[in-house]
Amino acid sequence: MSRKGNCYDNAAIESFFSTLKSEFFYLNKFNDLDELQAGIEEYIEYYNHSRIKLKLNGLSPVEYRMQAAKAA
Repeated sequence: MSRKGNCYDNAAIESFFSTLKSEFFYLNKFNDLDELQAGIEEYIEYYNHSRIKLKLNGLSPVEYRMQAAKAA
């Protein structure tokens, strides 16, 4: 949740939800909420561990954090 009067606090999560909707939600049909929840969990796993990001030098978010932790 954003701090009062600071709309930029929530920008990262808003960006993630936009990506989730465009890459996953709008491309699939779900029979029930359990199927949707399982799909979202799989997408988050993919997003954090497999999906490479150019902004992170071609690494996944988890790989980037591990690399940064080793450098520190």
